[in-house]
Amino acid sequence: MKRFAALLLVSILALLTFSLTAAQADTTVATAETPELGTFLTDGAGMTLYLFTNDEPGVSNCTGECLANWPAFTAADPLALPDGVDGELTQITRDDGTMQVAYNGSPLYYWANDAEPGDTTGQGVGDVWYVVAPSGASGTPGASPVASPVASPVAGGATLAVGESADLGPILTDGAGMTLYLFTNDEEGESNCTGECLANWPAFTAADPLALPDGVDGELTQITRDDGTTQVAYNGIPLYYWVNDAAPGDTTGQGVGDVWYVVAPGQVFGAPVGTPAS
Repeated sequence: MKRFAALLLVSILALLTFSLTAAQADTTVATAETPELGTFLTDGAGMTLYLFTNDEPGVSNCTGECLANWPAFTAADPLALPDGVDGELTQITRDDGTMQVAYNGSPLYYWANDAEPGDTTGQGVGDVWYVVAPSGASGTPGASPVASPVASPVAGGATLAVGESADLGPILTDGAGMTLYLFTNDEEGESNCTGECLANWPAFTAADPLALPDGVDGELTQITRDDGTTQVAYNGIPLYYWVNDAAPGDTTGQGVGDVWYVVAPGQVFGAPVGTPAS
């Protein structure tokens, strides 16, 4: 009798587990939560999903190298939201004919630098990429960008921040604390990083007006790349990310190929790398 009861209990637990798994499998997206960002959308495996503020409702404007770094989120029909999440999931058709999932009109993406479930290293990148709150509307950041503790706060609408590295000293970062780099093969105000180079070293972009944080001398400008897109330059130095930097404060791109280096506040084009203006 006890053996029968034990077998019955195991069967019931297995059935419940199957039911829960099936319910989760029927959901296209899930949600996660952090103290800094609140609740945001993920895929079924917990990988964070992002929106691109340069998109239009139901239209993705991320192509080419952008798409290599921000892969489109795809899923098979029927699309379904988890319980308690309002809104609508739809399929949009990209320019290349492939499909992409959108939430309330916002195309959804992964970030190539997120390594595991729960990572949110794409938050605030270029001031155009953000996690998606369940109530997020098209073109609206789903959660406010949060400056990393390793970077000085981006106050007064500043485009950049200043991080502090024990080995490298003060360095320029974006508002989320992700390190920015220069390419010594560039010319003043002109990027020579294209194709595979750009896939590994995404251009840093930001919307006008550009502004430096307090205490940082120099000038930020918009330069036009060969493909017609814009890129932010500091004192004539085009700025980039490094795809292998996984978290704010990482400087794994320093010295790569003896041509990639962090940018010091006050750095001027053509000066020895890491040397601020005198």
